[in-house]
Amino acid sequence: MTTVQQEIIAALGVKPTIDADEEIRRRVQFLKDYVVQASATGLLIAISGGVDSAVAAGLCKRATDELSQETGKEYITLGVFQPYGEQEDIHHSYEVAEAFNLTHKVETNIQEAVDEIVLESEYAFKALSIHKHMSRGGKGNVKARTRMVVQYALAFDLNLLVVGTDHASEALTGFFTKWGDGAVDITPLSTLNKRQVRELARRLGVPASVIDKAPTAGLWQGQTDEEELGVSYEDNSSYLEGKEIDAKAREILERHYRRTQHKRQGIPGV
Repeated sequence: MTTVQQEIIAALGVKPTIDADEEIRRRVQFLKDYVVQASATGLLIAISGGVDSAVAAGLCKRATDELSQETGKEYITLGVFQPYGEQEDIHHSYEVAEAFNLTHKVETNIQEAVDEIVLESEYAFKALSIHKHMSRGGKGNVKARTRMVVQYALAFDLNLLVVGTDHASEALTGFFTKWGDGAVDITPLSTLNKRQVRELARRLGVPASVIDKAPTAGLWQGQTDEEELGVSYEDNSSYLEGKEIDAKAREILERHYRRTQHKRQGIPGV
């Protein structure tokens, strides 16, 4: 293991092996403590239909159920489904909600809001004599940030904390939208790699159809994480566990890490 690899693993706090039950217990308690400390009435989790949000939803539901039982007060987990128009795999979001008996859930379609922002931005391009349409990546970022605007609008009036789904494998590559899915109150998966997230998923009872699907941020049709990043989550996870991986994969991961350093730091100032 190289010095660079050691430094990255230490910075992201990933363990080479985990006990899934112990990690579930620790993260549920972390959520419970934070809810009480913040005097919140529960947690809000956007359920995309992927394994990361499914695991976060399972942890949140356990935390609020335990708090309700222990205190006699009602604490809730609100599951939010946020398709852009028609989402092909939206049924996976509902399967996750059913698996964890989420009685509080709502669907908020972001298409009209996103399209209006894109339109206004393109008017601005034209006013600047820049004759172009917003890029696919630019629109994808608008989608991610619009989802967070809606989540915080709901969370504010319901006194809920917004829970993030980012984990160490995403942090390694910077594969999240700054001030989008990276803008949350609390991240219960942050020191797990993707392989470990799947370990927790199996213990929590996440549907197999969700665990086994190709990871995607859902920013445009047909997008998959691994194709966009140019490296597999298996190599990503092995790297974070201190294992040797193919030299090309290691170089790609470390390049992503260097290039996206600004995403993992606070706002710079003087």
